[in-house]
Amino acid sequence: MRYVDPVRNPYAPGAGQRPPELAGRGRELEVFDIVLERIARGRPERSLVLTGLRGVGKTVLLNTLRSQAINRLWGTGKIEARPDQSIRRPVAAALHMAIRELAPRHRAPDRIDDFLGVLKAFALRSAPAGAGRGAGATRLRDRWQPGIDVPAASGRADSGDIEIDLVELFTDAAEVAADVGTGVAVFLDEMQDLGPEDVSGLCAACHELSQLGAPLIVVGAGLPHLPAVLSAAKSYSERLFRYQRIDRLDRIAADQALCAPAAREQVDYEPKALDLLYEKSGGYPYFVQAYGKATWDSAPRSPVTAADVRVAAPEAEAELAVGFFGSRFERATPAEREYMRAMAALSLVEAPDGDDGTGGGPRDDMDAAVSTAEIARSLGRKPASLSPARDALIKKGLIYSGERGTVAFTVPHFGRYLRTQPA
Repeated sequence: MRYVDPVRNPYAPGAGQRPPELAGRGRELEVFDIVLERIARGRPERSLVLTGLRGVGKTVLLNTLRSQAINRLWGTGKIEARPDQSIRRPVAAALHMAIRELAPRHRAPDRIDDFLGVLKAFALRSAPAGAGRGAGATRLRDRWQPGIDVPAASGRADSGDIEIDLVELFTDAAEVAADVGTGVAVFLDEMQDLGPEDVSGLCAACHELSQLGAPLIVVGAGLPHLPAVLSAAKSYSERLFRYQRIDRLDRIAADQALCAPAAREQVDYEPKALDLLYEKSGGYPYFVQAYGKATWDSAPRSPVTAADVRVAAPEAEAELAVGFFGSRFERATPAEREYMRAMAALSLVEAPDGDDGTGGGPRDDMDAAVSTAEIARSLGRKPASLSPARDALIKKGLIYSGERGTVAFTVPHFGRYLRTQPA
């Protein structure tokens, strides 16, 4: 008999925290390795975009891909988009970090300084309405400095037009990378939160780089509607990026995520315990870690049983209700909560026979996209009167619109959570 030590609990249900076993993502890692190798050989390649619901591990995967690039001696930088922030300063900070990683291997320090001068000019530039290329009244030196110890250059990446400036900046960064025989990768999380001008500029820059075969790529991650955001900015975006949908784990991968770290601690699971853990978690990586951690803490000995899972489940659900679901629900106004409650009531999926072993019926672990017209009817309101609530929820990242006239939750199991809450 082996006792389960809570101190040695291997599971990590944290935001962006890498799990002890990155299961079910081998294909994505392999694809990115091929992308890096093709670029290293001067082959044309597209930038990457990862999409998926919250809790499927996009940020973890983004960080892992960055580690792959670093292992190949690429210059890398990572940023997180915010709805109220221009992309200019975050991109400048990311490229500053990337070029600093490459600088020790560059044989011409003046070449690095030249690029840093362009980078500083890009970072300091802002464009008021109506400002054209070369307008000189938009420097922000008195408010903010990017920490670059060279004078700002002039006439390159400083027009104030983000599309022009990103093309020039990325091209120059790629040339620096080419000088040392490597590449630059910019990792961009929460990509759907970019403003329309920034999205357009980013697409234009990636388009130019792909045409030139330049060794710089953008690796973005965002919610399921990100491809629509990109397409609205540039019609050619569906051909510009390599899209990869990140979904919940299948049963084999979910079992691996639980069993591999447990085996390293000499702890086993009974098959029925794994059955119940998959049922509870739905295969979503964040939930797999949350239920795994709670089960480990409650199990007295190995092997872990289904009874241990049943004892631990309320604790895991209570923690998810506060930290994962509740924190998001609290951000919504009363009108927005009413809208989401209506969505939850309408989004319960009917499972086909044999899908879950119950012979059909409602599936409370699945939430389908819902028609906005149906939501309006259920609330006895006109669709136009609900537009402000819907738009605010989309902006807050709580729902998304994958197709015109429909909405769905960005958070798995959120509908189930709402259906258990008192009105």
